[in-house]
Amino acid sequence: MATTRSALTDEDIRTLVKGATPDERAVAARKLCRTMDRVPLSDEDRALAADILRVMAADAAELVRKAIAETLKASPVVPRDVAVKLSRDVESVCLPLLAFSPAFTDADLAEIVRLGGPVRQTAIAKRPQLSRKVTDSLAEHGGERAVATACANPGADFGESGLQRVVDRFQVSERVLAAVAYRNVLPLSVTERLISLVSEKVRDHLIVNHAVTAETALEIVTGAAERATVDLVDQAGKTADVRGLVTHLNAEGRLTASLLLRALANGHMTFFEWGVAELAGVPHHRTWLMIHDAGPLGLRAIYERAGLPARLFPAFRAAVDTFHSMEFDGGARDQERFQERMLQRFMTQPEQASREDVDYLLSRMDRKEPAPAPVAAPQEDVVLIA
Repeated sequence: MATTRSALTDEDIRTLVKGATPDERAVAARKLCRTMDRVPLSDEDRALAADILRVMAADAAELVRKAIAETLKASPVVPRDVAVKLSRDVESVCLPLLAFSPAFTDADLAEIVRLGGPVRQTAIAKRPQLSRKVTDSLAEHGGERAVATACANPGADFGESGLQRVVDRFQVSERVLAAVAYRNVLPLSVTERLISLVSEKVRDHLIVNHAVTAETALEIVTGAAERATVDLVDQAGKTADVRGLVTHLNAEGRLTASLLLRALANGHMTFFEWGVAELAGVPHHRTWLMIHDAGPLGLRAIYERAGLPARLFPAFRAAVDTFHSMEFDGGARDQERFQERMLQRFMTQPEQASREDVDYLLSRMDRKEPAPAPVAAPQEDVVLIA
């Protein structure tokens, strides 16, 4: 190695291999490692450097092996076999390499996570970049500290299944759930699960800082899980995949008539459309036509196809008609005005539902009492559907 030899004397090389004391060999090792890291190496020089590193990795003195780990922790000079060998070494040797070395493959890191124990797992979780293969392994095998560290790592690429597995395993760990909640991107299905699991502290943080979007975390208010789900819909409907959300809710058995009614009562027509389409097994565009453009019988037909309860159809009819009759201006009272109008229409429609159903609707909408009902529906509420 011409370049390396120009920076080291023959005495340095002999000391590295045959030094009388560990301290002498460690000094020579550090000098050689610094040279390897700083100067350009030809293919021949790189192969020779790898051979020298193998000699150092086999040295009985921890100080010599530590010289490799500390000096070359992020260097591409370290060959994979040396990195893997040192990953099984004592912590002072293995941890710097596990946290930074590019020598490891994703398969190497995933296997170390599976077998390496919590300290090594945490070192890997801190790496600047983590592939899904590695995060999947952490989600399945990682300890609490390692998983929380990985979830808080912006360079860690988690898939939806990995995050779901994290939530499955750490439902009672505030530390892990908070780390998941503050990730830059969250699938809606994961966010929806977090609603009932995160601590009040995390909820308060999301609300106070207003750093809530459909992809990060959503503003969560206190109340029943169903109420919170509609808060999720309120945010998610602006930018996210509503279809994906209703598919997830249906798979979880949570796409209920009361949830759809609550969502519709809050003006979430898109969520209602996709929810009915999901339950009915009908494409969204056909469902849209039956709800909006198929005359008075269209809504009833798709409603029955979706298997929704007949006793609540008048409430859904009132909500859809009210939606058609109103103009939304994006103002602060849009939702309040819509709900008041919907309740009035429900109370004054000719096909009056039973008092039990009225109470059911009102309780489901978290209203203590309905708005005062006029003698007749206002003229502007008359809806003409082609």
